[in-house]
Amino acid sequence: MIDSEGYRLNVGIIICNTEKQVLWARRIGQDAWQFPQGGICQDESPEDALYRELKEEIGLLPEHVELVDQIDRWLHYKLPRHMIRHGQKPLCIGQKQRWFLLKLVAHEDAIKLADSEKPEFDDWQWVDFWHPLSEVVPFKRKVYETALTEFEATVIALASQGNQALPR
Repeated sequence: MIDSEGYRLNVGIIICNTEKQVLWARRIGQDAWQFPQGGICQDESPEDALYRELKEEIGLLPEHVELVDQIDRWLHYKLPRHMIRHGQKPLCIGQKQRWFLLKLVAHEDAIKLADSEKPEFDDWQWVDFWHPLSEVVPFKRKVYETALTEFEATVIALASQGNQALPR
């Protein structure tokens, strides 16, 4: 779904563990890493899209995770000019995302990247909380920083190790 301003409605998913780490996934056939994300379909709520995308991209079911936080506003990023498909109608100029923080409550073996008809990722790893900011493509960096900043206190609380900020 693309809104009237040209932004594709989307969900962003950060999965954490109790070690203050987040799941970081590599795009299939590329050396590009990112958080799972995906479009919101017509007549689908952001939360419905979250669980559909979680299954499609990571192979996880709702019972494998706990929804612990979310950002109740849209975060936007624009695509670089060379990535905009100018012949496409409606024209998509970027993503408009609702972000969710999940805690993995199942064993890591529940993560199955190849369970989809068309897998999007071929590898994943746990990384330190702020690590994604150093690797994500530049046009997504501000959205990632905003999402991580908003979820930092929740991740610290989940780790039950005091109120210290996570080192950047």
